Formats: sequence, structure tokens, C-alpha cells
Amino acid sequence: MLELMQRNGYSGTGLNTVVEHAGAPKGSLYFHYPQGKEALGERAVALAASRFGSLLTAPEAEAPSVVVGRVIGALAEMLAESDFHLGCPVSVVTLEMGGRSERLREACAEAFESWIVPVTELLVARGRPRPAARALATAVVSMVEGAVIVSRAQRSTEPLRNAAEALAALLDDRSAGATA
Repeated sequence: MLELMQRNGYSGTGLNTVVEHAGAPKGSLYFHYPQGKEALGERAVALAASRFGSLLTAPEAEAPSVVVGRVIGALAEMLAESDFHLGCPVSVVTLEMGGRSERLREACAEAFESWIVPVTELLVARGRPRPAARALATAVVSMVEGAVIVSRAQRSTEPLRNAAEALAALLDDRSAGATA
């Protein structure tokens, strides 16, 4: 479901397509997800959060800009390899279903939070006060998500590269920790 949502969106991914893509009997879908498509979408969002979140784990000595640059590099590679058909399933589900399904909105909010928290901790470890670190981490996640969307629209990784450069300047500004 995750890849299908990345490619077709939540609304454009029917359960029959999921079953066909998985090569599984339809009954197994309802056995594992008796609450239907919403439960499957919720699980796909959690899986995406975990996969992208694993890119945020860093050795203590690694600069925040290096960590974020690695994430952006992986996203740019995913976009280019898929000919700009795959995007972030969390943003896709948020945009499509955030106003219609509280369950999916909450799953997306948790996914974004799971990315904001490690970036916050990375910035705190580098000397930024926690409130300023959290605000910057939220901006980082927001900028990366926006850059993915713009990259897909333009069929170019340039927006992601530009985001990486802008974020490197923000994240490595040590004076921000002293004044914030």
C-alpha cells in the first residue's frame, strides 16, 4: 500500500489494486485489516514514518546539516529513480484525507512528530535551546516536505538541492544557539 499511495495517492489506491500488488488473497487483507482501507492507510503512514525516520539517526558527532542532507539526498534519489512518480506518502495522505479522516490525520501528525523529535534532539545536542530547536526542527521537516512536492511538480531535484543548501546555512549557524 505504501508504494501505491506514494504513486497514486490514498484516494487513487483501491483495495483491489493493493491485493493485486501484494499478490495476496483478498480475504487476507480483511483478516489483517478488519477495519478496512483506513487501517491499512494508517499502517502505511506508520511504515513511511519509520523508514524515513531511520535516515535521521546519526552519530553524536554528525552535524545536523549532514543528517538532513542525507535525508534530502535519499529523497532526491527516490524521486529521480521513480521518474518523479513517488513522493512522501505522509504528505499525500495529509493533503487528501487530513480533513476527512481524523484517524488518518492523527497518523500523519504522529509521523511528522516522529521526524521533528530526532531533529530537535540533534539541535539540542549541538547547543540550541529546546524551544528554538523544536521550532527549527518543525521548519526543517516542513521545508523538506514542501521541497519534495515542488520537486515532483517541476520534475526536478533542484528544489530539494536548494532546500539542502538553505537548511545547511540555518542548521550550522552556531550563533543561533547563543541568541535563541
